[in-house]
Amino acid sequence: MANRSLSTIAREIRTTWPNVDYAAKPYLDAMSTLNSIKDPYLCDTASSIVAYFLSNASTWRGEDAKRIKSELRGMLKSM
Repeated sequence: MANRSLSTIAREIRTTWPNVDYAAKPYLDAMSTLNSIKDPYLCDTASSIVAYFLSNASTWRGEDAKRIKSELRGMLKSM
């Protein structure tokens, strides 16, 4: 299965996590502009944006959160 784009994943996160934690929001916003885990983002990389998002998304729980976080972790591991 091909990886979904980060912007597609970000859209799904917004629908399943209506009150995004303030610390995770900037990284989710950045993910909304990215396609691949290998994309550059300003002076950063998409992989670091995803890692920062995951570290700040600990308050997001439930089945959707588990599934999507697992997908993002898998993308990071495949680098």
